[in-house]
Amino acid sequence: MAMRRRGFEVAHPNAAGIDVGSASHWVAVPTGSDEQPVREFKSFTEDLQQLADWLIACGVNTVAMESTGVYWIPLFELLEARGLSVHLVNTRHVKNVAGRKSDVLDCQWLQQLMSYGLLSGAFRPREQICALRAVSRQREMLLSYQGRHIQHMQKALAQMNLQLTNVLADIAGKTGQAIIRAIVAGERDPLVLAKFRDPRVRASESDIAKSLCGTWREEHLFALKQAVALYDAYAERLLECDRQLQQMLGLLQRYAGDVGKPKRRSQPKNAPAFDLRNCLYGVCGVDLTRIDGVDVTTALKVICEIGTDMSRFKSGKHFASWLGLCPGTHKSGGKVLSAASKRTTNRAAQALRMAASALRTSQSALGAYYRRLCARFDRPKAITATAHKLARLIYTMLTKGTEYVDQGQTYYEQRYRERVIHHLRQKARKLGFSLAALEPQST
Repeated sequence: MAMRRRGFEVAHPNAAGIDVGSASHWVAVPTGSDEQPVREFKSFTEDLQQLADWLIACGVNTVAMESTGVYWIPLFELLEARGLSVHLVNTRHVKNVAGRKSDVLDCQWLQQLMSYGLLSGAFRPREQICALRAVSRQREMLLSYQGRHIQHMQKALAQMNLQLTNVLADIAGKTGQAIIRAIVAGERDPLVLAKFRDPRVRASESDIAKSLCGTWREEHLFALKQAVALYDAYAERLLECDRQLQQMLGLLQRYAGDVGKPKRRSQPKNAPAFDLRNCLYGVCGVDLTRIDGVDVTTALKVICEIGTDMSRFKSGKHFASWLGLCPGTHKSGGKVLSAASKRTTNRAAQALRMAASALRTSQSALGAYYRRLCARFDRPKAITATAHKLARLIYTMLTKGTEYVDQGQTYYEQRYRERVIHHLRQKARKLGFSLAALEPQST
């Protein structure tokens, strides 16, 4: 009996497709909705308003658009505010037939795929989280710019043969900044400059004084002075970002109460200048920093990029897959050609990978888990697998509202030993042997 082939069913009959550009957007609506189903609109705000009016007049309720640079953001926000269901789709998922590439064909292809339900929209958090994310990313950009001026300070010192970087681990620390600012103020005596040494610095005053015997050339001193001024200017802008972040996190507070003592005594170096841990607890209702390897900056980045609403993800596995922390699937002819995880620029995934690599010396269950994976795989795979575990822990905490409790390295090692013994006994039983423990030999 021959089976009848079913055709595609129309899932969104009133769908439109938009090919986004920098200067203009091409829009396609269903045939029959308008005498001219494909139109071009400029990217000015007035034209975007006319675009939205035309879509509503054509009875469109679902819109698919490509994620082209940042040009889609104003149009996306405008259409969403007008009540349309907007889907931002990945450009790789809408590739057309080779040799037929134009703006008109692209928007028609988008409209056709969306009408048959073959496209899914990208994850985009709610508006308040998007605003928080924008400020957080602005702060990261300022930190990167500030870091470049630290390099400029190092370059100016090296050109004057001031080997301060050889005796100090970080010239942006308390001792390094005190010495550099004294140099900018006019001090040249190495012994006087060495007196700014903090007691926690391992290098002695004599070593610091020896490293500060240089040439003191005017052009390099001028470059050092400008680098310090620019470093301070970015520090002021960072304080403005911190105040803005604190204000925005205060508007998102849903839970009251004191989070308690922190697990880590010291604050991360580039953490915002306010009580970020309590603010995040008020937003999430759980303390994500209880997870080993996750500090306040990592927790902030995850919340800013994703938010606290995990309803878009079916399970922790789907959440980890969206982050790009799961093994890939590339099979052909019944053979696995590759299981590498997909390439992604997800900032939350990058933060979790950094948190996973920080578990190298942690005396916790997660630290033991990471070192066990490093013994089995190479380090990048171990980092990705541990970041996958961290992602699932965060998903569980945000969805269930439960706190994370570390069982310790000893507990993990004992559980691992029990699993190994259990599998060895099963394997021995299948081969017709019995496994027995050796009695301890007396010495």
